[in-house]
Amino acid sequence: MSSSDASTAIHSITHNEFHSEVVEAEVPVLVDFWAEWCQPCLHMNPVLEELAEELGSQAKIVKVNLDEERVLGAMFQVMSIPALFVFHGGKKTREFHGAQSKDTLKAALSAGPVE
Repeated sequence: MSSSDASTAIHSITHNEFHSEVVEAEVPVLVDFWAEWCQPCLHMNPVLEELAEELGSQAKIVKVNLDEERVLGAMFQVMSIPALFVFHGGKKTREFHGAQSKDTLKAALSAGPVE
């Protein structure tokens, strides 16, 4: 997958799409809560693009702009960004706050649900 394919594989979702894109997903999903004014969030973009390229169809990465989607931010009590939530089988299994390494996120997506 080329990097342009990776960036198109990562797309923004709204609260109306959350159920179909995350809860009903057949693969693990990483949800990136971010905002345009957040420099650490912007620094995560290349990391997420690399991760999407490496994982291909084994996982999905979606972005939620908190300035536009306050409902989702409130639903998940996002107090600081970037906030990265991992979902397996429609349930939140892990969450990270602040910039994270590609390896940390890849391990969380690959590990499966926490028992």
